[in-house]
Amino acid sequence: MKAGVIYRHEQPIVPMAWRADQPWSRLRGLLGRPPLTERGSQALWLVPCGGVHTFGMAYALDIVFLDRTGRIIDWFEQLEPWRMRYCTGAYQTVELAAGSLGWLNPEQGETWQWRST
Repeated sequence: MKAGVIYRHEQPIVPMAWRADQPWSRLRGLLGRPPLTERGSQALWLVPCGGVHTFGMAYALDIVFLDRTGRIIDWFEQLEPWRMRYCTGAYQTVELAAGSLGWLNPEQGETWQWRST
């Protein structure tokens, strides 16, 4: 996975974000990895990805769904372990520690961008 930063309106909002853009890295995702840190300081950006699961996970996640241009389509808070969530029209998905969206305050239609560090 590649390391980077997530930006909103040219301002960094997630200082450590890994990008999973290959089949194996998307398939593995966060499985077997330590939980992401709280308050939106870490994330996993999956592309292409229109849905996620938490099968085998021991913790909940906050999920943000984006279109091809990075515009937020929808989000879901507190996706518990052993669940699935998808979003019609989503092309990219961001996974964050549960409770992070309360800190980040996403807005429908705003654009997020992942940039390599």
